[in-house]
Amino acid sequence: MTKVRVRIAPSPTGDPHVGTAYMALFNLIFARHHGGDFILRIEDTDQTRSRPEYEENIYKALKWCGIEWDEGPDKGGPFAPYRQSERTELYRNECQKLLDAGKAYKCFATAEELEEMREVAQKLGNKQGYDRRYRNLSPDEIARREALGQSYVVRLKVPLTGECVFEDAIKGRVTVPWADVDDQILLKSDNFPTYHLANVVDDHHMEITHVIRGDEWMSSTPKHICLYQAFGWTPPTFMHMPLLLGTDGKKLSKRRNPTSIFYYRDAGYLKEAFVNFLTLMGYSMPEDKEIYTLDEIIKAFDFKRIGVSGAVFDVHKLDWLNQQYLLNSIPEDRLWERLKEWQFNDTFMKSLMHLIHTRIKTFGEFMELCDFFFINHLPYTKQLFEAPKLQFEEITYILQAIIWRLDELESWTSQSLNQASREVAEIFGVNHKKKIMPILFATIQGKLQGPPLFDSFEILGKERARARFLQAISYLGGLSETKRHELKKAWDRKDAKTWIAPAAS
Repeated sequence: MTKVRVRIAPSPTGDPHVGTAYMALFNLIFARHHGGDFILRIEDTDQTRSRPEYEENIYKALKWCGIEWDEGPDKGGPFAPYRQSERTELYRNECQKLLDAGKAYKCFATAEELEEMREVAQKLGNKQGYDRRYRNLSPDEIARREALGQSYVVRLKVPLTGECVFEDAIKGRVTVPWADVDDQILLKSDNFPTYHLANVVDDHHMEITHVIRGDEWMSSTPKHICLYQAFGWTPPTFMHMPLLLGTDGKKLSKRRNPTSIFYYRDAGYLKEAFVNFLTLMGYSMPEDKEIYTLDEIIKAFDFKRIGVSGAVFDVHKLDWLNQQYLLNSIPEDRLWERLKEWQFNDTFMKSLMHLIHTRIKTFGEFMELCDFFFINHLPYTKQLFEAPKLQFEEITYILQAIIWRLDELESWTSQSLNQASREVAEIFGVNHKKKIMPILFATIQGKLQGPPLFDSFEILGKERARARFLQAISYLGGLSETKRHELKKAWDRKDAKTWIAPAAS
């Protein structure tokens, strides 16, 4: 029997997502149950967004969850290198083989042409925007365009008729008409591979036997199978796990929920409870057992017990589970020790001293001033958010815009919040001191005055601070997708003055 080999391939383009831990866990469980190998591969071909620090955060986040891999960039292995940016020559060589065999072609479509094709397809009700106009150019025409220095991408020749039929180990038989699959781009104009090409080439060369990934990749599977067929390779077994959903039934999104693994670490959850919780997502143990160790699920694992519908990421369930672990795994005489490890350690407590040294009159005022550092859910009130004399909906616009600006700056520091909040005040045409500062105090500290705001923000940390913004937006009524989309367009134009009533600004 072929040795089981599975992988996860996160992109180092942001904070480590709970979905990464979710997929890593089930790949690890599957590999360990079958005595196979679990590989970590870094998909860093997005050169504009990939960062070394993000890659390092992937390692830290997975290790906090107790997830260990057999091969990876930090460990090496028989199929190194494990970073896609270090494997680009392999992708180009494999892509050239497809070009030579007539299975792929050079597409010279300009951005203007592609936009025109999308508009036409939209009017005709077609699923595909690209109309394949460069699919059958003659060698002479291709040479002429190249001689003129015209930019091109390489696309796969997807069958024009028939169906893609494949067996998903979880979903069963899946049939997709080839007419619904576009001629996917394999090599971008910068000569870097797309996810689709790199993913298939790496899985083949690394001898991956099972691809266990989220349901959102189901629509890409026909493209990948087409690539395997074009290369003449045997595809792996596909297993698509249920999507992680919020309690609203929508895909778990950082626009509405804390999704960084670091948030749950910093908010004081036990890693054992967090891991247990993630394994409950879309999977059921025999006798509906809910509390178990990673070793227990590895031993009992049966992929037939994976569900096909979305898995609800319910934080209330996580809270309950975490409490069970606190009660049953931490004796009372060790509880203070664990609390100290979390936030009441000397390093963290000393970081607060410069905030309160000139403000505190008695030791008894310490918690009055600093309680918000130790609370996950601030007790917001309507009176608190009435201070800026803005409509609650207008406050949600401002908070959302500050999140966008901080993300654009790729920095959640004291200086960044100061800069972002002043820029947002300018773009919305409101007074920074009278409007923005009360909003920020209410959101971050749950009070209208307290220790220095910007320094408090930085000490609180990016993930918990982001969660405060999201909680405040939710408390104030939330932002609909339509409103968020319209606001984003105004934000991108850097002109949102009409979003705040003139009398309030």
